[in-house]
Amino acid sequence: MNYLITGATGHLGGQIFKELIKLVPSTAVTAGVHTVSKAKHIAETGAGVAAIDFMKEETLVQAFTDKDVLIYIPSKSHDSFSRVSELENVIQAAQKAKVGHILAMGFIADQANNPFDLSAFYGYLPRRLASSGIPYTIVKNALYADPLVPYLPELIARQNVIYPMKDQALSFISLADSSKVFAKVAATKSLLIDGKIYTLTQEQNYTMPQLAEVLSKVSHAPIGYQPVSLKEFAELYNQGNEGHMLASMYDAGGKGLLNEISSDYQSIMGHPATSLFDFLTKEYQK
Repeated sequence: MNYLITGATGHLGGQIFKELIKLVPSTAVTAGVHTVSKAKHIAETGAGVAAIDFMKEETLVQAFTDKDVLIYIPSKSHDSFSRVSELENVIQAAQKAKVGHILAMGFIADQANNPFDLSAFYGYLPRRLASSGIPYTIVKNALYADPLVPYLPELIARQNVIYPMKDQALSFISLADSSKVFAKVAATKSLLIDGKIYTLTQEQNYTMPQLAEVLSKVSHAPIGYQPVSLKEFAELYNQGNEGHMLASMYDAGGKGLLNEISSDYQSIMGHPATSLFDFLTKEYQK
């Protein structure tokens, strides 16, 4: 089996690469990257490195040729139109290259009534893959727990979680746990089921007072819950013009659309996902 991972120098793609080469020979894995010079550490493992540009189909066809499993991690573009355009190029290239199976990253904010800026892409993803004629599997993530670690000092200073979430809950998964599942599914034929969608969450979701309680225990500092408005949140965190996108995600959360709980992680890995408290305690102490 030959594998290609897009975004292999990114946060999730890089961790998937590290986990996958624990399960299959590194020589069977190719990293699809935008900047080859950033992938020297990958080449040193014996893995292949291929330059790809999601907007240049010919680079994709060349990289995808002779690949049994394409692990597709979308780019970090901030709007659904850009990501849908990217996906179309990926699928067309995969069809031309006769890719055996696509293993794609999804997100739980994919409901038809979800106001998250990227929900249209995540809703489009399974439908488009289903029409592609290529066998596919989707691993759908909850919110990443990882950004809470660098955010903790600000929350300590504020003494409050400020997400505009009303009384609704959020589900989380860590990048490390997600990458383990991607690698396990990719390397295990019995898990690489055509049309299957796996959803990755921890065993519990958290209302904002519950989240504040966990963060207080981890940081040994008093943290409560005082939400700001969606507009205020967008203005506070508009670095890189991400404010509206981030606020739209918590708008979805406030409507109860980001609280899903699934046992798929346990079923695939044979043990529960790392709890939020355990994950944050370990990472915050580094």
